[in-house]
Amino acid sequence: MWSLVGLAFGVALGFAGAFGGVGAFFLVLFLGVLGFVGGRVIEGDLDLREIFSPGGAGRRR
Repeated sequence: MWSLVGLAFGVALGFAGAFGGVGAFFLVLFLGVLGFVGGRVIEGDLDLREIFSPGGAGRRR
């Protein structure tokens, strides 16, 4: 399934770059990454508290 999602995202980036220019390419890229991270947070695969907590980078379990 993820290969199809990657293919669709690549096609969207290709169309944005071809018809909208560099600005549209980076806008689609940014929104795609934002959507991916948001989906991972909603599914529970990514915990933002560990990433953005102060001093959390030095502590490992």
